[in-house]
Amino acid sequence: MYNKNIKLVIAALIIGWAVWQIIEGYIGNGIMLILLSLIFVFLYFKNEMILLAFLRLRKQDFAGAKKWLDKIKNPESALTTKQQGYYNYLLGIMLSQTNITQAEKYLKRAIKLGLSMNQDLAVAKLNLAGIAMTKRRKREAQTLLTEAKKLDKHNMLKDQIAMMKQQMKKI
Repeated sequence: MYNKNIKLVIAALIIGWAVWQIIEGYIGNGIMLILLSLIFVFLYFKNEMILLAFLRLRKQDFAGAKKWLDKIKNPESALTTKQQGYYNYLLGIMLSQTNITQAEKYLKRAIKLGLSMNQDLAVAKLNLAGIAMTKRRKREAQTLLTEAKKLDKHNMLKDQIAMMKQQMKKI
C-alpha cells in the first residue's frame, strides 16, 4: 500500500524515463513505459485495496473484504477524499451485519465525504434508513428513504424501498 503522493512521483519518474528512451531512439520502450506510468496514475484515482475489497464484497466474502480494507493503515493520508468516502462506505456495509451503531457512523461519514455514483449513495441512504428504523426514528428513516428513491434512477432498489416502506407502516 503506497501513499497517494508516492504513486504520482513514481508515475512522473517513469514518464521521465520514457521521454529519455524516446529521445535515445527507443520509441517502443518509451511507449511501453508511458503505458506503465498510466497504471500508477489510475491507482492514484482508484485505490487498489478498495478495488480488491469491492471484488470480495461482490462475492459476499465479508471477511476477505475486511482483510483488504485493514491493509489501509492511515486512510486520511493514503486516500483521496472520494476514496475515503468509499472506504467508509464499505466499512459501513460490512458492519451493518454486526454492529449497527458503528455502521451508522461510517455510512454518515461516507455520505459526508461523497460517493461518486448515485447508486452507491442510494444504497448508503437505504442502509441508514434501515438503521434509523431499527432505532425507532421514523421521521429520519422516511426522509432517508425518499432521498434514496430519488437517487435510484434505474429502479434497482425499488423492491427494497417498497419493503422498507411496508415495515415502516408497522412502526
